Amino acid sequence: MVEVFKTNVRDHRYARMLIDQIHKLFSDYKANFDLGDCDKILRVECSTELIRSSSLINLLKDFGFYAEPLPDDQPVAAMICL
Repeated sequence: MVEVFKTNVRDHRYARMLIDQIHKLFSDYKANFDLGDCDKILRVECSTELIRSSSLINLLKDFGFYAEPLPDDQPVAAMICL
């Protein structure tokens, strides 16, 4: 399963810290940021369980960041950023 989130993370240092926290708390998750995307994408993948979106959103919120799931009907690569 893959979940993609729009975030307001802009700094690579914060992105790395958040990835470390995600991997620490959710050991089966593989997560990465695409800060070059206009939506500052957080992509999370897990092959063993459903991704707990609300837990990830709350984790980012605890560190002062915003995240929202992107709809499944729009592939991230095909989205046009204005």
